[in-house]
Amino acid sequence: MKFIKLVFLVLIFSVLKVSGQHYEQSYTPDPDPNIRQRIDQWQDIKFGLLMHWGPYSQWGIVESWSICPEDEGWCVPDTVIDYFNYKRRYENLGKTFNPMKFDPEKWAKAAKEAGMKYVVFTTKHHDGFCMFDSKYTDYKITGKDCPFNTNPKADVTKAIFNAFRNEGLWVGAYFSKPDWHSPDFWWPQFPPFDRNINYDPVKYPDRWQSFVNFTHNQVMELCTNYGKIDLLWFDGGWVQKIAPVGEPPRVPGFRVKKPYNQDIKMDELVTKIRSKQPLAIVVDRAVEGKNQNYLTPENTVPDKLLPYPWESCIILGGGWSFSYNAKMRPSREMIHMLADIVAKGGNLLLNIGPGPDGTWYDSAYDRLKNIGDWLKINGEAIYSTRPIAPYTDGKLRFTRTKDGSAYIIYLLAENEKLPSEISVKGFIPEKGAKITLLGKKGSSAKWKADGAGFKISVTDALSKTLPSEYAVVFKVNTVSK
Repeated sequence: MKFIKLVFLVLIFSVLKVSGQHYEQSYTPDPDPNIRQRIDQWQDIKFGLLMHWGPYSQWGIVESWSICPEDEGWCVPDTVIDYFNYKRRYENLGKTFNPMKFDPEKWAKAAKEAGMKYVVFTTKHHDGFCMFDSKYTDYKITGKDCPFNTNPKADVTKAIFNAFRNEGLWVGAYFSKPDWHSPDFWWPQFPPFDRNINYDPVKYPDRWQSFVNFTHNQVMELCTNYGKIDLLWFDGGWVQKIAPVGEPPRVPGFRVKKPYNQDIKMDELVTKIRSKQPLAIVVDRAVEGKNQNYLTPENTVPDKLLPYPWESCIILGGGWSFSYNAKMRPSREMIHMLADIVAKGGNLLLNIGPGPDGTWYDSAYDRLKNIGDWLKINGEAIYSTRPIAPYTDGKLRFTRTKDGSAYIIYLLAENEKLPSEISVKGFIPEKGAKITLLGKKGSSAKWKADGAGFKISVTDALSKTLPSEYAVVFKVNTVSK
């Protein structure tokens, strides 16, 4: 029975976690036209880096979740101990966290060379360990118990933000609304039962208000002490104001019982954020409403065009956080995925988990270089583009520029050659339009209308020595009217 119960809990968690990031949500545009314009600019940059990093990297386990009572299957494999001893061991990881090879400038240069345009870094995950210098807790990388605290780059958030800004990238702060270390979230008076608070805020309003104040204060530290912040990326969508009585709660992560109202006062917090960072995009993940400036399907790519701003956050290899012997996705898969996401109107946020010594996997650098080399040739089909019907068709992905030009991205399988004719459905170039293959001089291709679409003739000369083994791009350059 115990095994069956564990399997049941894991299945329930899986359903809830997926439903929490389900991409079939309503979208409410931000009421501020300046923010809407900023979101439009964010939709131009297309490709970013996400990093989950903390003391948990020493064990090579998933970030935070192993201390959540609903996820007992995620503990360190060789530990057979009670929950509270395990949680103490986990929380003591900060006392041995000493990433002496931390080199944010190397990361930033690699990200820029890969064609990435923004970074989102985990300043605090659900376990509550701060990767920035917060004065509201000692549970932080700059705390006296962490051996890295004497390093000149001990405030890794500041070092990362500065390094990436210096390379011209936008800077984003991931911040967890739940904090499983805070006594005002998981009150030691009671045991924690799941990812939510473990007390009734109606009965203990002062304790909940103390947590709200703590959260707001930490977010404002980031907005005040860390330079320009382009993105505030809030995780933990179950911490929100629940639906009124009588309505089904749209709260990811809750079990069958009626959830507590974990109103973190996001409207107030966003007002405070914009008082310091007036153009900051706010992403209150999985919480429908105006504070979710764009949606974030997690580790999945939607199968169709989505009619609002969105971003797929995707793991490059291993898990969200560092794992030993992680296997990286192939470069071909990542380039195809980027083209597919952009064709459907989204951005790609690619996750790399740094290791306990402060380094990336060598294979991650290899993947980024391959993506960057492809974008150096074909980036105009990705950046500052928007979708054009039919968006996707077999091996083809379509994008367009704002002035009306179009791109046809052909996704190549390994050792594949281009066919002698490529059929495109859904749109027709203007009369006299030229079609060229990006990255190849003298690559003009003939085309002819065919019903509601057209066909591109691919000669032997055109298909010989392709500019990329992963994907090639045909540009349809319409004639000015």
